[in-house]
Amino acid sequence: GFVVGHAGLYQALAMFAVAYFIIGMTVLSVCAIATNGALDAGGAYYMISRALGPEFGGSIGIMFFLANVCGSALYVLGLVEAVVDSFGIPPGQKVGAGVHVLPQSYWYELLYGTVLLALCLLVCLVGASIYAKATFLIFLIVAGVLGTILVSFFATQPIGVPIRLPYFNGSETENGSFTGFSLATLRDNLGGGYGVDYTTGQMMSFSSVFAVMFNGCTGIMAGSNMSGDLKRPSYSIPRGTISAVLFTYLVYNLLAFLMCATCSRTLLQKDYGFLRDISIFPPLVTVGIYAATLSAAMSNLIGASRILYALARDDLFGRALVLAKKTSASGNPVMAVILSWLVVQLVLFSGKLNTIAGVVTTFFLLVYATVNLACLALEWASAPNFRPTFRYFTWHTCLLGIAGCCVMMFLISPVSASASLGFLLLLLLALHYLSPSSTWGYISQALIFHQVRKYLLMLDVRKDHVKFWRPQMLLMVQNPRGSARLIDFVNDLKKSGLYVLGHVELQDLDTLPSDPLQPQQDSWLSLVDKLNVKAFVSLTLAPSVRHGVRQLLFTSGLGGMRPNTLVLGFYDDAAPQDGLARHPAFTSAREEVPLGFPPLRAPAAPKLLSAREYVGIVADALKMLRNVLLARQLESLDKAWELRRAASPPPAIHVWPVNLLRPDSARYADTCSLFLLQMACVLNMARAWRRAHLRLFLCVEAGAMPHAQEEKLRQLLKDLRIQAQIQLVPWDAVTRLHWQTPRGPPGGPAPIGAAEEEEEGSVNYPANATQVSDEYVCAANKLVLEQSPTPAVRFLYLPRPPADTSLYLLYLHQLELLTRGLGPTVLVHGVSAVTSTQL
Repeated sequence: GFVVGHAGLYQALAMFAVAYFIIGMTVLSVCAIATNGALDAGGAYYMISRALGPEFGGSIGIMFFLANVCGSALYVLGLVEAVVDSFGIPPGQKVGAGVHVLPQSYWYELLYGTVLLALCLLVCLVGASIYAKATFLIFLIVAGVLGTILVSFFATQPIGVPIRLPYFNGSETENGSFTGFSLATLRDNLGGGYGVDYTTGQMMSFSSVFAVMFNGCTGIMAGSNMSGDLKRPSYSIPRGTISAVLFTYLVYNLLAFLMCATCSRTLLQKDYGFLRDISIFPPLVTVGIYAATLSAAMSNLIGASRILYALARDDLFGRALVLAKKTSASGNPVMAVILSWLVVQLVLFSGKLNTIAGVVTTFFLLVYATVNLACLALEWASAPNFRPTFRYFTWHTCLLGIAGCCVMMFLISPVSASASLGFLLLLLLALHYLSPSSTWGYISQALIFHQVRKYLLMLDVRKDHVKFWRPQMLLMVQNPRGSARLIDFVNDLKKSGLYVLGHVELQDLDTLPSDPLQPQQDSWLSLVDKLNVKAFVSLTLAPSVRHGVRQLLFTSGLGGMRPNTLVLGFYDDAAPQDGLARHPAFTSAREEVPLGFPPLRAPAAPKLLSAREYVGIVADALKMLRNVLLARQLESLDKAWELRRAASPPPAIHVWPVNLLRPDSARYADTCSLFLLQMACVLNMARAWRRAHLRLFLCVEAGAMPHAQEEKLRQLLKDLRIQAQIQLVPWDAVTRLHWQTPRGPPGGPAPIGAAEEEEEGSVNYPANATQVSDEYVCAANKLVLEQSPTPAVRFLYLPRPPADTSLYLLYLHQLELLTRGLGPTVLVHGVSAVTSTQL
């Protein structure tokens, strides 16, 4: 009567259609989720948390708990309103007459509400079975009352109904009328006629009337809230919920039409209990109203308690909800019921039914939107295990349900909707950072997989362009205990590119009962999390390290995301140091180093990799057109100290873009030199390294016009948009040692880094070119070492390994001499063009 009196028949039917459209879409989603596996206690909370993960589930669980709590208070207040209307002493009279014996005031009505809520509490404390029996009895009563009301519309003769306005002026009365079926009455009631709500004194509107009306439709979750108490929830929830929705929709529409055709607008607007006056048996209507509101109050109270119990059992809020876990011997969560009752009791202090109707409606709409979102996410994720037996839904129905809920939320109360969303966001953030990880499965992971697969297919390597090149690193790690700082350093070098930690386990799967790499995977992933590096992990089994690295170079990555740069630690005789135990990620948090990594190799123990095999890996990578970085003494790099020290000058990155082992081929603009320059620049662009200054060393000989060379290099840096300081270094004394070295025999072995292995664009040299002596290499090492101040890290040119494998050991020996005592050093060899001067 309230809805039809203010909104008229057309708008009332529109409200029902909108409300039931939203509810219908949500019911389809509820049925789909409910039939996709075993349900436990918690209803909508259980569905959402198991679909969207603990953050969404926990925050929506709290919202749904509050919605049910406020809903229970709403129905209790509605029952109090009906009781006072029937038995209250009229305002202005001190003593009641007849049945009007109950005093009316805010505190008296609060007392009546408390008593009625205590009755609901007693039923819910006994357990779900007595609640089910009580609600079934109430269902029969309400059905009987509805039957008599429908008969009354036809059987009652036209009468005038005196209406008193008790809330404002005890002496003021108006007359409403029951006209029987009348075309004139129907015509008068077709359009809207919003007036003042006599219980609150507020002017009604479409949104405020819809907010009150929608609370009569929110019982669709009553069945699913009892999911933990049902014998077959997957069977009962879809059938019971859909039947209830269809039944109530038909009853509401039928009542709306009958009221519009028989009752004057004054009667509908000024007397919400008018059905008693026109009934053939008035006391039965009173019983029906009491039964319906009492049932709804109990339903919301027991629903709230089951949600609170499910939240407590999942430990999402830690010790805050530990009390709510306690149950009776029969399994009834009595403490959750008592806590829910206490919160409802607090809400009762608001006093007026329509005051909290908007808040309750907003909360329910938000929960319904999230249920639709959960179903939509499951459908879009296309997970093979999402196979609900209820198939009458699509992603369109989920999307329509979400849109309908959101639109109506903001139409009803923009302030309440905004506040609810803000509260939900706060809960989401709190649970994201504070809640323990769960084993429920995260729909976000399924959706990410779905999207990543789609975008990887769109990432076409044939469309690569040098302008958008980025380093994609494969760092080979033998034992993370000795490589923590190297892992961290390469993370700074990747520049938003792919980063893979590779590891080769030397075992033969034929002789093993199972894959030994699976148990190690978790330790490696934990390491990535603790070090806070954005890396993937790729482990492989191989008979030798060289074969394992080849496998990883061939197979790591996917589609257009494949490593283009191999990073290796340096091969020398230095004793490995356990840098993991001293890493800030473990020392500051006082956490143990992840288990699963063996202790470091003893200095006297043999290596798993020979020197010849190590150089072979470098040669293999270059043949496979991968850039190569060799990192020496990176474990001695204390990045935090280097980059935060207050001393002047600021930390430096030294760059030597000339092949120091081939002074006769010194060039600054070949592919390798430009790649080296690019890597140094990429490091300098990393957030942690922005304070560092790039210093580029230009080696010049006497009479070689050094200033012209410097200007040419400066122009190159300008074209490449690289900010670096150029420092001229005379090296006549060093090159003199090179030219004094005896020449090899004609047709003898080619020098290291000779022509047949040079990349495209390099100068070819005859096979009898000079060999490099140890004396020359030591002089070059001294030249690099003398440049002050001492940098945080040095980048040096890495020549190609010789084609003659018998020279591998000599090659490695010369690299060791060149980098000896230099501190953190990266030897770089690039095979791909990575710089661009174009826009």
